Amino acid sequence: VLKGVDFTVSKGSIFALLGSNGAGKTTIVNILSTLLKADSGEARICGYDVMREAINVRNHISLTGQYAAVDEPLSGRENLKMIASLRRLPQRNQTIDELLLKFGLLDAADRRVSTYSGGMRRRLDLAMSLIGNPSVIFLDEPTTGLDPQSRYAMWEMVKSLAHSGTTIF
Repeated sequence: VLKGVDFTVSKGSIFALLGSNGAGKTTIVNILSTLLKADSGEARICGYDVMREAINVRNHISLTGQYAAVDEPLSGRENLKMIASLRRLPQRNQTIDELLLKFGLLDAADRRVSTYSGGMRRRLDLAMSLIGNPSVIFLDEPTTGLDPQSRYAMWEMVKSLAHSGTTIF
């Protein structure tokens, strides 16, 4: 499926991978994010080989799927705390408060996510992906299901991340 694929993504850029259904876009993302092993070839993220140094790659990336991967019975704050714990993040509470503020979720932070709108869930999902300051964020159709105002806000956040040096794929 991926024979002859060759590209380089610059640090701090926004890279859009486009193609028709079945072209291999998801396969590429799955290989680059270490979820799938390639049959052959070479791929590097932040200088690390995705096949031989998968743990190092995972320490530098975050993956946000097409649908928000949030735990609905938990609050927004609890979702962020869970990811911060998994990433062994020091100063968790400060980081969580900063992300809640940045993504406009501070007022809803202690409500169950099941009460959030689709746009709020997407923003929380993106906030969760930023815990640990990943160098590369893989976004799969980040504006799916969002209204025009939320879409615009999402793209503004993506641009802001790229301006701060995060690579968006």
